[in-house]
This record gives sequence, structure tokens and C-alpha cells, in this order.
Amino acid sequence: MTLNTREGLAIGIEWSNQVWQVDHTRADVLVVDQAGQVLGRPTLTLVVDTYSRCIMGMHLGFDAPSAAVVCLALRHAILPKQYSSAYELQGNWGTYGLPQYLYTDGGKDFRAQHLEQVATELGIVLCLRRKPSDGGIVERPFGTFNTQFFSTLPGYVSSNVETRSPVAETEACLTLIQLEQLFVRYIVDHYNPAIDARMGDQSRIGRWEAGRIAQLSLLGERELDLCLMRRDHRTVYRSGYLQFANLTYLGEHLAAYAGESVVLRYDPRDITTVFIYQVQECKEVFLTRAHAQGWETETLSYAEAQTLSQRKREAGKAISNRSMLDEVRDRDQRVKKLQKQQKQNGNAPKPRTAAQPDIVGTDAPISVSSSLVNSPATEPVTESEPETIKPKKSVPYVRVYDYEDLKRKAGLL
Repeated sequence: MTLNTREGLAIGIEWSNQVWQVDHTRADVLVVDQAGQVLGRPTLTLVVDTYSRCIMGMHLGFDAPSAAVVCLALRHAILPKQYSSAYELQGNWGTYGLPQYLYTDGGKDFRAQHLEQVATELGIVLCLRRKPSDGGIVERPFGTFNTQFFSTLPGYVSSNVETRSPVAETEACLTLIQLEQLFVRYIVDHYNPAIDARMGDQSRIGRWEAGRIAQLSLLGERELDLCLMRRDHRTVYRSGYLQFANLTYLGEHLAAYAGESVVLRYDPRDITTVFIYQVQECKEVFLTRAHAQGWETETLSYAEAQTLSQRKREAGKAISNRSMLDEVRDRDQRVKKLQKQQKQNGNAPKPRTAAQPDIVGTDAPISVSSSLVNSPATEPVTESEPETIKPKKSVPYVRVYDYEDLKRKAGLL
């Protein structure tokens, strides 16, 4: 097999991790927030190994396709992947490494300067498809996922308007995190281990493992953070705190950098922990992690933080770590009460499920765990406790400061 590029290259495919392909699509399923309100269809970004057709990594979210989203998908593909028991995986997502080439269409997100800089730092050669029809390897899985995975879920909306379910919005009950858990399970236990008809009797993961030409070296997360996570600048205030997304963060030893500008790197899917760097001699040096005060046992996406802040502004209310946390917890309690009421009344949404597939030799649909589809606010999900909103880690009491408290403590008021 040979891939032709717009730059005039003809790349003969000979081994795993030689050429990765990346593309985006909107998932054909509606997801809801923790209160059960429909958010819409998330965008799925896939990274596919050309030699084996293995899914190397992915990103699922509501960010529009961009270089930043591509970088998050690449980060997931490059690093070894570990998942908690909440994912209920039978196997491991064992793929990782660095590609020699990244083969994409000519969209502006793939021609962005940021992606070019990342590729240069990681030693990856960016290549554009010579023509749109050359993208079949990365586009074909999208069709498979829509027909054999997303179509089994509550809230499925067919891409064909004529066959679209008129009750999709009323059936939708999966949060983005729950959908991500189900999708990871599908990739790990069904799609990657399945035999691809174009590869004889080899599974995708088997071909990827057999096609490795050398022992893969592991990249550190900090090294990748410099390239792939989202980036912003902040000033460290006296007492070692900083502000980001209307939240107050504290980090160990940050007080020593009071008054100085630092680089903040974060994953938009969860901004409760951010990574702090400082430019020293033209190089970013890692300083510490900083944590949103009071959010140690919670998760919060950047988009959700923006929504909470906007809602409080419109209501004329003060914005602080405490007020945002209280709103999230109040909402979770309302959802829990509603779930209990639905369970008592027998009105819980009924999931559409597929039979448990035989994954050997076919791309079969995944069965959907009832604990995921019956509990719209559960994250992460467990079979034994369907009404649990979020598992709480055992942590020592930490005093929660809001912005005004910290300014008083620092003598700024």
C-alpha cells in the first residue's frame, strides 16, 4: 500500500506507527449535562494507524475541530493508556508511541502553525492527502462506529434525516463522560481486537504488535504537556495563588514566584488541576501542579466553568470557587432526587441494547451497560451503585478560599 501526498511524496506502508491518520466527525448521539439537559452531539477525533488500522487514540468533546483538539488526540495516542475500574474493560488499550508521518486532509486545523510547531518538536513529518478520497482508512471507522456502536445508544440520531428518531432528545440520558467510558470499552474490547477482512486472519491489535520494528521508547507526560496541552499565561499573586477560568488555584511553592508571570497548561476536559511552567533561558521549566481550591474530589471542564460563570453574572451573583462548587453540588442533589423519583415511579428511561457480540472476526456492536444509560448523572458509573453521582475520594479537610479572602490575607484589601 502506498499513500500519496500533496507534497509529492509516495509513502510505502511497511510497519506500525509509520503513518498515523487523523480526522474528525460529529457523533450520531445526543449527550446531556448532569442535570439531564441535552447538550447536543459531541465531536469525535480519531487517530488511526495506517498499517494495522488500530485506533491509536481519540478525543471526544464539544470543542470545534482545531489544532488544539488534534494535539489532545495525539497526546492520548502517544502515551500508554490506563483506565480505572469504572470503564469495566476486559483488555488493555496497549497502543502507544510516535509516528513517523501524520497524514491528514487540508483543513485549516491541520495546517495551523501550532500543529506544525508540535510536529517539529516531536520529530513528526506532516503530510496532506493528495486528494480527498485518499482518507478512507481514517474515515471508514466513523461509519462503523455510527452503525454498530452509536446506533445502540439512547439518544441516537441518524445522520440520515429521513431515518432520524423523533424521540432522540427524550431518550438521551448519557453524559459526555459516560459516553466516553462506553466508547473506550468498545474500542478496547471490540474494535481493536477484531479481525479486519483486509488483513487475513490478523486482528488489528495483533497486526499492530507484530508490525512494530523496535522497542518503543516512552515519552514523559511533562514532555508532551509542553507540546500538546492548552496554554495560557497568568501572574502569581502573593501567598502563591493564581486565577484561571474564574477559579482560584493554589500550588506548592508557588508563593516563591509571587508577582512573576507563569505558563499555565491544562486539559479542557478537567481544569481542577493545572500544570505550571516558567520560561527560563528560552525553555519552559515545570514548577508545580496547582489545584482549584475545594474541587479536590470533583471534576470540571473548561466549558462547564464558563457556563457556570456566565449564569452567575446574568443572575448578578458573586463568582468564587465556593459559589460554583455549591451550584454543582446542588444540581447533583436535584438530579439524584429526580433519579430516585423516576425509579420509584418506574419511569426510568429504557435503554436500547445490542446483544453481546462475538468480537472474533467481526466489528460487532457493543452492549450498553444498564448502569450507564439509566443514570444520567452518574460519573463514573458502577453497576452496584446506580444512583451515585460521583465517588468521593477520602481527602483531608482543605480550607476553601475565594478570591476576596485571598486578597485580604495577602494584604491587598
